[in-house]
Amino acid sequence: MFGNGLLVSLELSGLTFVLAGLLGGLLACCRIAPVVPLRLFAWAYVVTLRSVPLLVLLTLFVFGLPEAGVVYSLFWTAVTAMSLYWAAFFCEVVRSGVRAVPRGQIEAGRALGLTFGQVLRFVVLPQALRSTVQPLASLFIAVTLNSSLAAAVGVTQELTGQTQLLDQRFAQPLISFGAAAACYVALTLLIGRSAAVLERRLVVQR
Repeated sequence: MFGNGLLVSLELSGLTFVLAGLLGGLLACCRIAPVVPLRLFAWAYVVTLRSVPLLVLLTLFVFGLPEAGVVYSLFWTAVTAMSLYWAAFFCEVVRSGVRAVPRGQIEAGRALGLTFGQVLRFVVLPQALRSTVQPLASLFIAVTLNSSLAAAVGVTQELTGQTQLLDQRFAQPLISFGAAAACYVALTLLIGRSAAVLERRLVVQR
């Protein structure tokens, strides 16, 4: 049960991070786009989602979507809610990386005749992502740790949910939750170490 819970937590965190990254990258492009409606939409999205607690959003999706006639698995409901939530934070991380790119390089790309999309693809985003390795790693750590909130809305297959079930069966909270805490610490250290290695390799390539 404990091992399966850890695997489900990794799956939940990984899917959330990938989907949030895709949506957050798109939102970051909208926030720096020359089209005013896109900038306003992305700004409103980020401000709104960052102002709502994740547990409230999870509860709204899990119990609110069935009322609207939208029903699918609890796991994917949690992934959807968490992806929408973390996309707002991902957007700001990417946008901060974009702002770190010297403006002269952007102007040089436009002077060469590149379109806005080409400037983003070939000039801005490659440099921005290199400078955001550590912030993205911190974001991944936050996603992994906060995946435990899914247990509060019924996703008992993940690590914290399985730990609660084990505690109810054996009444050994110190052992059960201590082991779960050790797993979260190990995951955090692994993510941080991997990000450090990746950052060093990207710096060498530059």
